[in-house]
Amino acid sequence: MVAKQLEEAFAELAKLPEDEQISIAEWLLAELSERGWQKRFAETGDLLDKLADEALKDYKEGRTEELDPDTL
Repeated sequence: MVAKQLEEAFAELAKLPEDEQISIAEWLLAELSERGWQKRFAETGDLLDKLADEALKDYKEGRTEELDPDTL
């Protein structure tokens, strides 16, 4: 069974010119491919390391608060 949202998205996609349909299909396939995920994750490694270092520094310097899930 196909999700209703997916059916709606494909119906809208079918209304676009063929070149736009192809571009979107290629983008979607890249997004869904495991290699695409691995590549994007690898490209963010340095940024994630930097953010983790900043978060740890903030924690050690007392600039963080404990998360209260009830206030989310």
